[in-house]
Formats: sequence, structure tokens, C-alpha cells
Amino acid sequence: MPPKAAPKKTIEATVEELRAKRSHLQLGGGQERIDKQHAAGKLTARERVERLADQGSFQEFGLFAKHRAIYFGMADKEMPADGVLTGCANIDGRLVHMASQDFTVAGGAAGEVHSDKIADVMKLSLKTGSPFVFINDSGGARVQEGIDSLAAYGRVFYNNVMLSGTVPQISLICGPCAGGAAYSPALTDFIIQTKQAQMFITGPQVIKQVTGETVTAEELGGPVAQMNNSGVVHLIAENDDEAVQMCRRLLSFMPSNNLEDPPRAPFNLPMQDDPEFNKIVPIETKVGYDVRKVIARVADYQDFLEIQPGFAPNIIVGFARLQGRPIGVVANQPCVLAGALDINASDKSSRFIRFCNAFNVPLVTFVDVPGFLPGVQQEYGGIIRHGAKMLFAYSAATVPKLTVVLRKAYGGSYLAMCSRDMGADRVVAWPTAEIAVMGAEGAAEIVFRREIDAAKDKGAKRKELIEQYRETFSNPYMAAGRRLVDDIIEPAQTRTYLAQALEALHAKRELRPPKKHGLIPL
Repeated sequence: MPPKAAPKKTIEATVEELRAKRSHLQLGGGQERIDKQHAAGKLTARERVERLADQGSFQEFGLFAKHRAIYFGMADKEMPADGVLTGCANIDGRLVHMASQDFTVAGGAAGEVHSDKIADVMKLSLKTGSPFVFINDSGGARVQEGIDSLAAYGRVFYNNVMLSGTVPQISLICGPCAGGAAYSPALTDFIIQTKQAQMFITGPQVIKQVTGETVTAEELGGPVAQMNNSGVVHLIAENDDEAVQMCRRLLSFMPSNNLEDPPRAPFNLPMQDDPEFNKIVPIETKVGYDVRKVIARVADYQDFLEIQPGFAPNIIVGFARLQGRPIGVVANQPCVLAGALDINASDKSSRFIRFCNAFNVPLVTFVDVPGFLPGVQQEYGGIIRHGAKMLFAYSAATVPKLTVVLRKAYGGSYLAMCSRDMGADRVVAWPTAEIAVMGAEGAAEIVFRREIDAAKDKGAKRKELIEQYRETFSNPYMAAGRRLVDDIIEPAQTRTYLAQALEALHAKRELRPPKKHGLIPL
């Protein structure tokens, strides 16, 4: 008698089997490790994606991906999705591609397939002209895979560069980001780090072994240290939820790619004079104030997203909207170092200017600058080279550029803050503006040295000649007479003037000499 044939599977049984496999893989490292992740105050990789994306819009790629490692007990080791979620979703209705490392699977370690999944979704981001978001939570390269994991991470770095300037890239650091893995976030446009996360090349133990120096992970790679000391981090979040919301807000100011304009938000704000402007800036040049009050009154609904607030606080950069249009803001901060430009301020502003130019975000610059910061440390650190980055960044930018001179605008720093000669499309000054080679006190000592030395009452003569120089040069009227300033406006008219200028310049086109790229003084 022939053996009985095995019963055929029904379609229902096949579907149930698929559902069971998907459910198992979507648990990542299992419930125990998920509970441990939650106990550490962290969301899982999948929870982060679900909260970042519009509800129900995430489409995953590579859930069934498997590693190919065979050494050190890896052959039979199960790693769901190879430790990283990749896919696409909508954020506020716009397509975004993303990757989210799963710390519950082998500590999120990046092997060959893991990194190739990330690189593949980056390529899709490029093909579709959509932003890329990378949520980092990993102990670094998967050492069991040796050079395969290292080479694969190189492919991630390469694609970071391919995407640069074409689609926005945002990194979220929600856990460890160690070793060579830290270079991928460093190649992206913005880094948001949670307070419990660390990012470093070499850990505290290695530093102590090599140098004998004792340092904690928080001192080395915590978010405050990464922002205030190194300038690596752009925004600090309390936790994963806040990091996700920061990411959504940041994306709202950006276009999907370099061929689009930033999305204009609905607006219904009257254009009228704002008398509060007249009360913000003291007329005395040596009295400090917070320039963020000026920015807030220009911005729609006083909504301003400051970038890197803890790094180089003598200059302010960030995003706002003006009559619904996103703008990039650069402003001297007179209450820190009198608003002088130093090495870090030059780097911070130059990078921001180049991002705005790459993604068609108009630039609005508020000027109150006494000069470049003097000192041997600045000179040895290369203030000339770093300061030249600002000159290069503004000159190379072809987006609409609007400049408002609030008070001091002295010497080379006046040029570095987007003067008419650096390509500004509109330059206006408040009546409190002083546009000159240097302050009246210093200039009088040089110009009138002989007269002061010959005077019987040197103090009185010095005071007289300082006032003479101030009346001649330290005002906006000389600059307006030379057409270096388009208009001198009442402070109360600032928001209206900028909104009208931005509307007029919206369709600006500027041709440049054909070349591969300019050579910024790095």
C-alpha cells in the first residue's frame, strides 16, 4: 500500500505561519531585553520609528535579513532584522527614509548586513529625493565579523557623503555611539542627542590605558560635553520622545531635497510696525542685550529654533519663519564676548550658512559685532583661517541674503557678517548702527595721535576728537551715502521690511562661474 501523502498546506496556514514569523522578528531581542531597554529610560528601535512617523505610514525593508557570519559561534546566532530597522514613512505628510538601530539585538552592533541595509535605504533616499533620518543606539562595529563589518560601515560613510547637500540628513543619538560608528552622525547635517546617550571614538578605559587620564563617559561623550566643548551635537533632548519631536520640528523647516523650496506654512499675520523693537537694543555700544529678543519679534509667532545654543554662544544661528517662509538666522550675541567673532563662532556660523544655501533656505543676518576676538590663543588657533570660512560661506551662498545692522559693525567682522560686498541682496541699518573700520575710541587714537599729543589737555582733546570721528563715521548715513546700505529704517519697521524683501527675492537666480566646487579654507 503506498504511503499517505502529507496533507497540503492551506493558504490560511501559510498566512498564519508568516504572521507568527513577523511577530517573532518584530520583538527584536525578545521581551526580556525590551523590558531592560525600557528600564533604562529608552524606547525600542521600533517604538522610536513609530513615534517619529505619521501613524501607520512606516513601511519596513529587510525584516527577514540574516547575517552571513560563521566565526566565533555566529553561524547559528539569530539576529532579527540583523539589528536594524530600515524603511520609509511619512512625517507631516512628506516622505522620509530612516534607519533605527535595535539595541536589544546584540547591543545594536553593526555587521555587514546591518550596515548594508542602512546603505541601501540611504540610496533610496537619494533616488526619491527624501530626507534621511538615522537613529543610533549601538555599541559599534560587530567585532565577530572582522573587516566585513568595517568595510560595510565604510559604505555607510560613503553614502552619507553622496547624500550631503542633496537631501537633509539628521542623526538621533539615543544610546551609545562608539568608535568609528560616530563618524556617520558627524557626516550628517544635524545631530540630536539624548541626555543619557554617549558618543565617542575611544572610551574612558582606553583613554586611561593610553594616557593615564581618568575621565567619565559623561565628561567624554555626554550631550552637554559634545555640544559645549566640541560642537559635535546640535540639539540636546531630555529623552527619546523629545528627540523624536525635535527631529520632526527640524524637518519642518527643510525641503525634501535641494531641488525644492522649503515648505511654506500657513500664516495670517498682519504686517505692521512693532514698537517693541525700539526698546530692545541699548544705544550705548558697550551695553549688552540678548539678540534673541530681536529674532523672536521678527519670527512668526516668536517661534525660533536655535541650533547649538551651548556652543560658541557669542553667535546665534537657527531657523524661524517669516510670513510662513522658513529662514535661516545668523546673529551676533552682544551679551557674550560683546558679540565678537572667534574660531568656534566662525565654524558654527559657516556650517549653518552652507546648509541653508544647499537647501534653498534664505538667510537673515543681524549684525552687532565689534570685531574678531583678539588674543594669542585665537591667533595660534588659526582665527584668520577660521574667520575666512565665514567670508567664503556668505560669498558662495546664492540664496536670498538679507542683512540688518543693529548697532556695531566694525572692520573685517562687518564684512564677515554678510555686508553688501559679500553679496547681500538687501542691507538695512537701524539709526543706532555704527559702520566703520573700528570703534571711535580706537580710531581717534590712530587718526588724531599728533593732535592729542600736542594738546595741553590731552584728555579733553581726545574726547573732542573721538566725538568728531563718531559724528563723521560711526553712523549709518555715511554707509548709506556710499550705497553700502539700502535704507535706514526705524527698528519698528524691521519685520515688515524683511517680509517684503523676502517676497521680492523669492525667485532670485544667480549664475556663478562653472567649476567643480570652491575651496573653503578648512
